[in-house]
Amino acid sequence: MTPPANSTAFPEPTLVAVNGVQLEVFEAGRHNAGKPVVLCHGWPEHAFSWRHQLPALVEAGYHVIVPNQRGYGNSSRPAGVADYDIEHLTGDLVGLLDHYGYSDATFIGHDWGAFVVWGLALLHPHRVGKLVNLSLPYQERGERPWIESMEAVLGGDFYFVHFARQPGVADAVLDTNTSRFLRNLYRKNVPPGEPGPGMVMIDLATAETPLGDPLLSDDELAVYVSAFEATGFTGSINWYRNLDRDWHLLADADPVLRQPALVVHGDRDPVARSERLAEFVPRAEVISLDAGHWIQQERPEELNRAVLKWLEQQEATQ
Repeated sequence: MTPPANSTAFPEPTLVAVNGVQLEVFEAGRHNAGKPVVLCHGWPEHAFSWRHQLPALVEAGYHVIVPNQRGYGNSSRPAGVADYDIEHLTGDLVGLLDHYGYSDATFIGHDWGAFVVWGLALLHPHRVGKLVNLSLPYQERGERPWIESMEAVLGGDFYFVHFARQPGVADAVLDTNTSRFLRNLYRKNVPPGEPGPGMVMIDLATAETPLGDPLLSDDELAVYVSAFEATGFTGSINWYRNLDRDWHLLADADPVLRQPALVVHGDRDPVARSERLAEFVPRAEVISLDAGHWIQQERPEELNRAVLKWLEQQEATQ
């Protein structure tokens, strides 16, 4: 489903061939050519998750490029699991820059999109001028592959581990309960609580009653539901299934990022923050907003002000 035309002036998409796939790209502000910003969504999201940021960035003078990344929306969904590793995902973004004729850009990522932006800055540092990442801090590589480490500490039911170790199981449950899963996931003001037994995403997909308050209007939720009913969840979950492969692929990258970076956390987001961020991202600035995990949709005006102020400050010091 293409987002409705009146959804905060969300543009019509085009298909762009890059890196052996086609990406569905929503673009605006080409009259601001020379100041590119690429917005990278997370899981289980869609380019539409940036509907509040796109017009604000265009008005501030940026050329905004918002792809549905591989596995999402009307973008390609390759069959092979390894087609969703960090080399492919960052290669898609490099291909987008090449398509639009840019040597580098500002990249803004949320959740899994933030992981890809961190990876892009590691693997292709000269293509990233500045970066803003929401909800996911820099991920230290550590001594053991990520899924292996999570399994040892959090057990086989932790959803990252379950996705990787039991391919197809969660996919089938989410595909069968797409509307309920997304309704139950996209919430705000969720009361804090200790995680229970079982696999949290499967539990969300089968729960009769959601917690907290709805984050999205019915029309907004319908965009996500329609998109995932059409694609299923396997392509997007394959991103998780590559985490240990990504750990190996990043082995030779310089782990220190030297670009200016803004890291934005939600005060009520359970995702842990980086304790050693300054060691790996010495030019990082960190801010927090009164939000859960879905920052750009829950606190759009506050986020827009913070990001635009930071970008303005960075440009003033260049």
